[in-house]
Amino acid sequence: MSKGTESRRIPLIGQLGDVDLRLLRIFRKVVECGGFSSAQVDLDISRPAISVAINDLETRLSMRLCQRGRSGFALTREGQQVYDYSLRLLAAVEEFRTRVNGVHESLTGELNIGIADNLVSMPQMQVSNALRRLKAQGDQVYINIHMKPPEEIEMAILAGSLHAGVVPGPRRLAGLDYTFLYSERSALYCGGDHPLFDRAAIELEEIVACDAVAPAYAQTAEIRRHYDDLWPMASASDREGVAFLILAGGWIGFLPTHYAERWVEQGRMRVLAPQHFGFDTHYYSVVGSGATPNLVLKRYLAELAALRE
Repeated sequence: MSKGTESRRIPLIGQLGDVDLRLLRIFRKVVECGGFSSAQVDLDISRPAISVAINDLETRLSMRLCQRGRSGFALTREGQQVYDYSLRLLAAVEEFRTRVNGVHESLTGELNIGIADNLVSMPQMQVSNALRRLKAQGDQVYINIHMKPPEEIEMAILAGSLHAGVVPGPRRLAGLDYTFLYSERSALYCGGDHPLFDRAAIELEEIVACDAVAPAYAQTAEIRRHYDDLWPMASASDREGVAFLILAGGWIGFLPTHYAERWVEQGRMRVLAPQHFGFDTHYYSVVGSGATPNLVLKRYLAELAALRE
């Protein structure tokens, strides 16, 4: 962009309107989806319409926000800054709307929650039941659930793009409040095609000699120690990947007992030496500390607290 063009930039301060908020919401979704094409379904508008909206926003801001073309989608430096600022702005707008609706005792707005993977089969259903109770209080509450790694959930809450989360740990990051929800038991499994599957008696030495799959996602130091005796010859970025390799028959690995139960009942997995191999993972509800929660979040947290009693 030429110096002459920069000198003619019109500042946005004092001129922010509904159209700008709409364009910023489209821009946020494009960034979160990784490109125009991927965002079409979530936005329910065509790719050309998305392109026009991003062009309008760039014109409005007098800056290039992203690179798009055959090489793929990528944010510019300015685009990354605008995205970060837009998360704060849209979160503030949503909080304002929720608070104003609260004045009229109408529960309306969004609740954005981040949840670590494969918790839906947990016997304890505090989160699901809290959401059900929340929905019963107002049919104008829109729930957005994002499945993310724990560290991404925590950073998104700090950035304001998520209201709450459920994470293992905790790491106790500054600026976040953690409340214990429940513990999850994990055991060591092999698949139906594994040499140990049909064995009646198995020595510990035989188990630790088997190829194992190790998690590539973050674990506490205490949990990592349970992998020290195993022989890792594969890794997986999430629990579904661990289950995939166990079911393939060539590896053993740890899975939550509630998650593996379906395959055990089908005769496709078995537990190995549960009295020797196993550990507990503790899960926590996490929210930002200090700031007053909006009405929807406040009601959700109240329902969650009631279910824990």
